[in-house]
Amino acid sequence: MLFENPRTLVKDEIKQLTEEGYDVSEIENTFNWYLIMNRHFDINDARYFFYEIFKSAHKKENFIYHEPSDWEDIMAESSFENYEKPEFSKEELFDKIYGALLGRAAGCMLGKPVEGWTREKILRYLKKAGESQLEYYFPKIEDETDEFKIYFKETLRGNLNRAIRDDDLDYPIINLKVLEKYGFDFTPENVGHIWLENLPFGLVYTAERAAYRNLVMGFKPPEIATHMNPYREWIGAQIRADIFGWVSPADPKKAVKMAYNDAKLSHVKNGIYGEMFIAAILANAFICTEPKELIEKSLNYIPRRSRLCEAIRYVLELHEKEPNWENAWEKVMEKYGNYHTVHTINNACFVALGLLYGEGDFGKSICIAVESGLDTDCNGATVGSIMGIIFGANKLPKKWIEPLNDTLESLVPGFQKVKISDLARRIIKLCL
Repeated sequence: MLFENPRTLVKDEIKQLTEEGYDVSEIENTFNWYLIMNRHFDINDARYFFYEIFKSAHKKENFIYHEPSDWEDIMAESSFENYEKPEFSKEELFDKIYGALLGRAAGCMLGKPVEGWTREKILRYLKKAGESQLEYYFPKIEDETDEFKIYFKETLRGNLNRAIRDDDLDYPIINLKVLEKYGFDFTPENVGHIWLENLPFGLVYTAERAAYRNLVMGFKPPEIATHMNPYREWIGAQIRADIFGWVSPADPKKAVKMAYNDAKLSHVKNGIYGEMFIAAILANAFICTEPKELIEKSLNYIPRRSRLCEAIRYVLELHEKEPNWENAWEKVMEKYGNYHTVHTINNACFVALGLLYGEGDFGKSICIAVESGLDTDCNGATVGSIMGIIFGANKLPKKWIEPLNDTLESLVPGFQKVKISDLARRIIKLCL
């Protein structure tokens, strides 16, 4: 999908402003009239809307959320906790971080062949394979129609022999480079520098692509995240959180501050909170293994009056009342199904569903996250990473891990094909 299409940029910005609580009725009328009068809508027309028309949008008085993007304001809206951190041996850290990497890779490979599919489509595929629900890597089927076309057949059951390249696996390595070069006090500008050195523009998407374009054009934060970027609350930052949690065992505040500095390059509001929330969960997972408690503790690190916080609390309430995860999924879709397939909020809900209804079972947790549909590789990877910390590499189910052959592919220079265990050893050096 080409998100640089001028019409698409404007349409997506109108939707984004609506979700942020702005009244865009007059803007929509102007845009529709403009399309009628100007069929050859080009980038200059789009710039006119971003520079002039969108400035006229006003917040609705009944918008109940307060969603800051500045660190001090976020802290004021949150309930950051400080608690005593236990000591971990090098062996314990290696087991946890290696487990997180393996879990992330397994969850990503589980979701990769059906990325962007709805749950209904996933279930139709499984039915053709003679299966009623997702319980393992996706099976191969004979159907070669466009409806069930699989672009990454290497990830199917029986074919899988490594974790193939995916942006969900690239970003932990990208951020490893950030930490190795700049330390834990890195800035958004530092992240941008590493991107320009290591990421090809053609393989970044949505908010990251907009931010990359703005970096090249010479913009500075926070404009890098906001200039002509309708995807500033989408999932891109959320999938970049992992290493900040991995190197902050039992120290969520440290993890969340790094996640914020990373997210601020390309996102605002709930886009930032998604990365902070996942970073907090990962840091807390070193000492908290019960999913409900883990989620509740980690919600303290994002603004309490945000849409993301409200959505995750809704999932927690559903879990208390609804024993069946499929019924809970339907209610989540009723409430948050209007968001884009790769938005932060709906996908974070599916991560929470996987953790809560997975009941501490690694395979069940990642399968629920993936069978929920939408950004399946991201959600499977995130849940797999969290569960990998909880289990540790030594206790992860072998049936999920052995097909990976301890091997990961990446587009990042110097990491095109690496042993996952070697990557874990490199990461724990940051913790010691």
